[in-house]
Amino acid sequence: MKHVFSTALAAVAIWLGLGVAVSAQEPLRVVASIKPVHALVAGVMAGAGEPTLLVTGGRSPHAYALRPSEARALERADVVFWVGDALETFLQKPLRALSGDARIVALHQAEGVVLLDTGETGDGRDHAHGAVDMHIWLDPINAKAMVSAIAAALGDADPDRAAVYAANAERLRARLDRLDAELAADLAPVAGRRYVVFHDAYRYFEKRYRLSPAGAITVNPARQPGARTVRAIRSRIIDLGAVCVFGEPQFEPALVATVIEGTPARPAVLDPLGADLEPGVDAYFTLMRNLAKSLVGCLTPAN
Repeated sequence: MKHVFSTALAAVAIWLGLGVAVSAQEPLRVVASIKPVHALVAGVMAGAGEPTLLVTGGRSPHAYALRPSEARALERADVVFWVGDALETFLQKPLRALSGDARIVALHQAEGVVLLDTGETGDGRDHAHGAVDMHIWLDPINAKAMVSAIAAALGDADPDRAAVYAANAERLRARLDRLDAELAADLAPVAGRRYVVFHDAYRYFEKRYRLSPAGAITVNPARQPGARTVRAIRSRIIDLGAVCVFGEPQFEPALVATVIEGTPARPAVLDPLGADLEPGVDAYFTLMRNLAKSLVGCLTPAN
């Protein structure tokens, strides 16, 4: 009787669109590398399990060191989602060491994800052609393709809940369409304003919303630049006609203030990883809105 009641309750919940799993089996053990990926996975898994996030806070996915608890979660995982080995370099060796039973999904290879070359913008950035920019989540249309790939991988690994994953993915793609339209409207008034970034991470966002980056300045956030470097950066900001210079949370505000001193540029912050955001599906949407808010706030001409 208890089994019949549980089955009926799950069926009613699915009919009501609550995303509750139809299976009594244990939830999949799922690991996601970085917060934007984790957010999309969490959205697809709603009602069917909770993914584990590896890289928390503002730590870099290039040089992250797994804690013992995170290493154990990775070793036990049924499915692992990451962008790919050119971004989360810290995962290359651990993923090679996983058992053959783990399903590893590199989302930059997902069907429908449009990849940009790091030399494609034509905006004066000093990058060689041929390298793929791995910040693929910064275009909501790419995020939609990632969601489809996530749902397919989870459904293959957990057929009993495939319908739940598919329904969640459909709702999430619709939400991403609404986000895309919102961001396009918000950013249109500042699309022609020039700016400089400290970290060349935004070309997907820039191309999607037809922004006008003047260039990227490579600055080590852990090291104060010398006087000669500061002078060169200031000259470049002036030459590029930058209205704003954007650092990231790992850059000390004093560093940004130092390099723009004597230029007409204003300082601001962009955060492509959502360093301070609470993990979960809403983190992706907040991250993208925060990028737009920072750009609009700094690039809008003062009255």
